[in-house]
Amino acid sequence: MLLKMKRVVFYLSTVFFVVYPLFIPATAYATNTPGPWTLGRCVQEHIVYDNNGKEIDRIQVATIQGFECLFVNIVRVLTPIAGLAVFVMFIVGAFQLITAGGEAKQIQKARKTLTYAVLGLVLFVGIWFILKLIQTITGVDVTKFEIPGP
Repeated sequence: MLLKMKRVVFYLSTVFFVVYPLFIPATAYATNTPGPWTLGRCVQEHIVYDNNGKEIDRIQVATIQGFECLFVNIVRVLTPIAGLAVFVMFIVGAFQLITAGGEAKQIQKARKTLTYAVLGLVLFVGIWFILKLIQTITGVDVTKFEIPGP
């Protein structure tokens, strides 16, 4: 039993120190610059005039390409959340395994949790590798979401 606990601790520490840093989020900004959205791809400036042709106000209007910025920000947030979910599943499964006390039903439940955690990690990394493989074979960067603009 002590050997199994050492293995669990080893696997958890490996996941924590090797795999988890891969999912640390980068700062998510609309156009990869700090502060408000800059003019250009995601937001364009619209000038409001009065009846005499005098400029009243300048407002920023979202463009259809703003969905690119939104999509990039969502992916940047969801990626570390998925990594964190896998990490939490590993911890829960390991805790269940340690506290099972030799009961077959509890051990089975813990193994199932750990199996799903490994499956989630493999699926998560596998999707990324498939996208990179498509990029290598075709030369098209399928990991970059872009809406053609004017």
